[in-house]
Amino acid sequence: MKLTDQQIDQIGVLLGAAQRSLDRIREILAAREDYADLAPLSASNKNGKFLSERGIEVCYRLFDNDENPYAVARLMNISYTAAANRRASWEKAGGKKRQPRSLT
Repeated sequence: MKLTDQQIDQIGVLLGAAQRSLDRIREILAAREDYADLAPLSASNKNGKFLSERGIEVCYRLFDNDENPYAVARLMNISYTAAANRRASWEKAGGKKRQPRSLT
């Protein structure tokens, strides 16, 4: 089935609205009072395209708070795969029993 130009335009409008909704959800989640000190979207959580030591610790603390990899990915604006890999590293480090590191 070939899409018409009008259908393609409608899809673009819907995708734009969906992206704005996802961005708003991310803002709401990032602003949650219990995560204000973590600042999941802070630029200091990344070194270029990779997580910084602080970013890794923020991920771990989100997992400490029972967040799942999908939520961590959304909160920190990273891929689900990256969050799932961090979850595995968190578990290997002892999970909730690990010694938290400083965020500074």
